[in-house]
Formats: sequence, C-alpha cells, structure tokens
Amino acid sequence: MIKFAGFGRTLAATLIVSASLAGAVRAQDVTDEQIKAARTAIDAIGATSRFDNILPGLAARVKSTLIQASPNHESEINTVVDEQALALASRRADLEKEAATIYAKTFTQDELKAIADFYNSPVGKKLLSDGPIATREVMKAAEIWANGVDRDLRAESGKKLDAMIGTTTPAEGGEAQTQQQ
Repeated sequence: MIKFAGFGRTLAATLIVSASLAGAVRAQDVTDEQIKAARTAIDAIGATSRFDNILPGLAARVKSTLIQASPNHESEINTVVDEQALALASRRADLEKEAATIYAKTFTQDELKAIADFYNSPVGKKLLSDGPIATREVMKAAEIWANGVDRDLRAESGKKLDAMIGTTTPAEGGEAQTQQQ
C-alpha cells in the first residue's frame, strides 16, 4: 500500500510539472487580450468554481490517512496539514490560468466576449441556476417516455408476431412461449 501511495505521489508530481510546462508552451500561443476575455467568460459561467473544493477535500483525505496511522497525534496532524494546505492555496491560480488558456485556444476573442455577455445577462444567469433543474426534469420525462415506448413496442410487436407465427414474445423479460397450432 505504501509503495502505491509513493507511486501515486510521484505520478501526481510528474503530471503537475508536465501540465505546468504544457501550460507555459500553450500560453505563448494566445494573447493577453484572449486570456483576459477567457477569464471573463470563465467567471461568467463559473467553469472552474466546481474545483474550489479540491484542496480542502485533499487536505481532509490526508488528515484522515495520517490520523489513522498516528491517532495519538490528531491535533498536530490537523495543524500541519491545514498549514500546508493554506501554503498550497496560491497554486489555485495555476488552474485558473490553465483554464483561461484552454478557453482562449478553443474560442475566439469575440466568441469569449459573447459567452461572457450572455452568461452575465439575466437570461444567462437563469440558465446557470435553473438549467440543471430543467435538465433533470427532461431526463425524468425521457425515462418515462422511453418506458412507455418500450411497453407499447413490446405489446404491439407481440400481438403482431402472435398473429403471424403463433409466438408470444416476452413482455417483461420472461421466456417466449411457442404455441402449437
């Protein structure tokens, strides 16, 4: 288990360094104006806000692991991990910069402005707040619709096949029954 943890830390460090270097190379491909427009669009849609809990979540996991290994030192572990997490909090800006670079490479400056304008408008804000609710309701409606279509397809196909070949198809996943004529 410890070997895997060490490997995981090494892999994570390698990925972070690679991402930083890749970000520096990508940053050369976009202008400051594109980055600024991308940051405005990202802020408008909250594209990176879902990542706000990554560091606190990682800190909680590290605390839990260390406390499990040394339960008598819970207070010290909590203090040290909290201090280290706060020291690493400034690295959140790296993620914002990388996200802005990705958006700047994906969209034109005019598109980024249009995105920001829309999502900063009342309709855009409503879409952000109520869109997930509408999507959830559409998914429920689609499931109900699919169940009805499935039921009717099975029933109608079964009737037609029974009339044609004397076979009743399974309506609810049961075994097909062949009738003797």
